[in-house]
Amino acid sequence: MVEASKFEIMSANMVQKRKLCDILVFWALVIVALVLCWSLWRICAYGIAYRAVTIEAQESSAQWNSRIQRFDDTNVSSVIQQNQNVSSDVQQNQTNEHEMNDKEEESLSRSMDEWEQSSDNFYADSDFSYTVGSTVKNWDLKRQKWLKAHPHIKNYTEGGRPRILVLTGSQPHACKNPIGDHLLLRCFKNKQDYCRIHGLDMFYNTILLNQKMFTFWAKIPLIRAAMVAHPEAEWIWWMDADAVITDMEFEHPLEKYKDFNFILHGWEENIYKKRSWLGINAGVFLMRNCEWSMNFMERWAVMGPQSPLYESFAKILSDELPDRALTDSDDQSALIYLMIKEKKKWTNKIYIENEYYFQYYWLDIVGNLENVSKIYDAMDAKHPELRRRYAEKSARPYAEKREPYLKEIWAGLLERRPFVTHFTGCQPCSGNHNPIYKAEDCWNGMEKSLDFADDQVLRIYGFRRDRLQSAVVSPIQFD
Repeated sequence: MVEASKFEIMSANMVQKRKLCDILVFWALVIVALVLCWSLWRICAYGIAYRAVTIEAQESSAQWNSRIQRFDDTNVSSVIQQNQNVSSDVQQNQTNEHEMNDKEEESLSRSMDEWEQSSDNFYADSDFSYTVGSTVKNWDLKRQKWLKAHPHIKNYTEGGRPRILVLTGSQPHACKNPIGDHLLLRCFKNKQDYCRIHGLDMFYNTILLNQKMFTFWAKIPLIRAAMVAHPEAEWIWWMDADAVITDMEFEHPLEKYKDFNFILHGWEENIYKKRSWLGINAGVFLMRNCEWSMNFMERWAVMGPQSPLYESFAKILSDELPDRALTDSDDQSALIYLMIKEKKKWTNKIYIENEYYFQYYWLDIVGNLENVSKIYDAMDAKHPELRRRYAEKSARPYAEKREPYLKEIWAGLLERRPFVTHFTGCQPCSGNHNPIYKAEDCWNGMEKSLDFADDQVLRIYGFRRDRLQSAVVSPIQFD
């Protein structure tokens, strides 16, 4: 009896479990059915909506065509036809452009192949050198042939000005001055901003190309190599790392220098009468890419540290230039020595510029920057055309609009922006500044000048600083 009772209980449990499974299956089927019904409803709804939109679009198109026919609006029909023509013209122009590009690439490839195999290819000459101490004969003729063989590479900018290559650089190691690397980075940005706005190329060097030509002399082998590497450049613009461009609108008056090869800032009286080693500054200059310049640099380098005459010239230069402060032979004193001793040979191609701030001594400038900013702000307030917005690529024509108004207020150099402010003696990287200055004056002066220049760039982007040496900018109100 007990066993029969257990069997009945187990049978009852199995029946209950089966009923539960049947219920779960039923509700699962119900849910699936509901999902299918909902999906079919959504599909139908989308189909109806799409049909309605299509009918509405057709009706709208019919109404538009009816209006054109009703009012006989020839202008609308003309616009439609013009759009069709423009689309056709664009496609045709794209086809023509592709065909022209293919022809140009084919011509360029053929021209380069001819140049590579030509005897005029001086790069293939094993005796040809980039270094100082190796004379390049007939460089002017070599450049002309290279330019003729590479017509796609122009020796002038889009604005038609002779092409300038900016050269500058710094030491191959980190700065000892804690803020030196930051200052050099900002000086680099300053020059790069100017080059971008004016369509110039720049090469920033951080290595000695001639290990024996260090400090001041490192620029000569770099310029010599750059002339060879860039035959398309008409001018080399050398700037020391501590030179800051503080007028981002101004451009060299190159037409003024058409008969000269070497442009320096200085005073002839200080060179020839006073025989002062400060008669010029060799930290910023323009040098034409030509054979004369290469020959001049060869002569100039004879007094450099790679020469066996280096120590002898240290005494010769001190005897010739009584106010000279250095004990070693330096590039600036050597340059003045050549201008005095070999005047007839070289100076007819050297132009001493002092009619504008080609480059100027920082201590005479930084204290006046706020006043110059006020003069330019007053000028902008008076002349609405100077307050207009413009794209960075079109900055040059707008800068030219300012020039007549500058001439109106001209009463001296201190009333216009200095072109280049040179922090001579500050040594921002090493920190070994001239003891006649305070370190704070050097670093604050550089920061102020860099901010002064950067504000001119930020203006193109619609902002300016609240004041110099501030990291806070505000939007500019334009007309």
